[in-house]
Amino acid sequence: MKKMLQAMAAALALVVMLATAGLANDVLMMATTTSTDNTGLLDELAPLFTKDTGIELRWTAVGTGKALAMGRNCDVDVLLVHAPASEKKEVDEGYAVDRTQLMYNDFVIIGPETDPAGVKGMSLSDAMKTFAAKEAVFCSRGDNSGTHKKELSLWKAADMVVPEKQAWYVQTGQGMIATIRVASEKGGYTMTDRGTYIKYEADEAGKPALKVLVEGDKGLFNQYSAMAVNPGKCPKAKYELAKKFIDWMASAKAQKAVADFRLMGKQLFTPNAGQ
Repeated sequence: MKKMLQAMAAALALVVMLATAGLANDVLMMATTTSTDNTGLLDELAPLFTKDTGIELRWTAVGTGKALAMGRNCDVDVLLVHAPASEKKEVDEGYAVDRTQLMYNDFVIIGPETDPAGVKGMSLSDAMKTFAAKEAVFCSRGDNSGTHKKELSLWKAADMVVPEKQAWYVQTGQGMIATIRVASEKGGYTMTDRGTYIKYEADEAGKPALKVLVEGDKGLFNQYSAMAVNPGKCPKAKYELAKKFIDWMASAKAQKAVADFRLMGKQLFTPNAGQ
């Protein structure tokens, strides 16, 4: 009887070990931008993805620059980011493959409701010039994220040098929500993606909050795409799982889930896979 029980215990341990190994093989590691995490979008999508595919999605939310570096360093299997020029460079240099656009929102300039710089309703270019002319506090993430890269491009598009050495230009080195809060504390302005702004609105409901003052310019378009880490560069990258995630995100079901995701009744992202 004792030997039989020992044999049964050994068999059970083997089953558990094999099952655990199988689960480990079905874990997909992703690096993504802070906005997909801060807004709660991934918390909504991940269980649906697991239910449909059996793959567990785990992610690290950082600025796009750091996310791309994680891909180059073979630390993750897939990327979900929003800096098209940098993404294309990763593909061109062979670090990522299967880049697929999935959804978009837009960037907005936010600031105090009193708008001390008087930029409300201005064109994007005029607003950037006004911040400099009036030395209005402007908070930048300063973290090489997709949002930071976009903000830098706005100064250049307005024919200006990025004001990195000016006292009124504050580089937080932090994520978007933290940067918005710094801007609020300083009575200043910042640029954010609309999805994260809506999350900030929800968090600050009932409190004085920064308001959208400049929006709608074509230069504020914000495209999100997914890419698989190239197994040719990173042999341990789980390319097949990454491809399943990308294909799933581009599917009609996932695209509908993206469109249906809301905070305060507001849509945060618009799906556009295949467009």
